[in-house]
Amino acid sequence: MKKFALLIAVMILGTATLMAQNEQSAENANGPEITFKKDTHDYGDIYVGGDGTCEFVFTNTGNEPLILSQPRSSCGCTVPTWPRQPILPGESDKISVTYNTARPGQINKTVTILSNAKKNSSVVLRIKGNVLVKPAEAILEKNTDAGSVPANKNK
Repeated sequence: MKKFALLIAVMILGTATLMAQNEQSAENANGPEITFKKDTHDYGDIYVGGDGTCEFVFTNTGNEPLILSQPRSSCGCTVPTWPRQPILPGESDKISVTYNTARPGQINKTVTILSNAKKNSSVVLRIKGNVLVKPAEAILEKNTDAGSVPANKNK
């Protein structure tokens, strides 16, 4: 019975050691890595028809070329543009996101970036803000009575 318990203990210890080595080698594995300067853009208050374009700058902090797949936006009013060529280690590039500001209301949209990064192969970028209707410009009416001489009632 003692031999059986010793055998089980050795097997558990061996399995734990192998698992720790696999985790450590996975952390040190080669591959691309994507790092964004920011993952959220706040437009604040913008007017209908205003410029809804923003940029998300990223760097390949890995040691192999980074390749981005077609980003996916949360709706058709948000259109991403991304680099199609591989991004070499240490190089930076940008993803442009254009929001259609034709309709007033709150902005809270996402763009999901897929890549061959070893960690974070899926990154969610967010845009937020508020699209306002332009205030109506005051139209000055010319007062036609101002400065006129009153009509002579005696005629």
